[in-house]
Amino acid sequence: MTGTEIGPGAAGMTMDNIKVCARCSLRYDWRKSPSTTLKMTYCSSLCEKADLGYTIEALLHYERAEPKLTLSTQEETPNREPAPLV
Repeated sequence: MTGTEIGPGAAGMTMDNIKVCARCSLRYDWRKSPSTTLKMTYCSSLCEKADLGYTIEALLHYERAEPKLTLSTQEETPNREPAPLV
């Protein structure tokens, strides 16, 4: 079916650009897919997120929070000498 012209217009549209979504199994033109990084796999970013649990775009822009530094237990308690035994 590759190369077959379909649809209206002088040139029509070829089946070369039609893919099947990995999540919902709908046919879509991958050039018009709003999924920014996985256009050839998902018909939309909603299907991408539903299937993966996140979008690749969000993963690329993710910034890891810096861990808060805490004082160790030795620094929290002052140095005390042991009480003399009586």
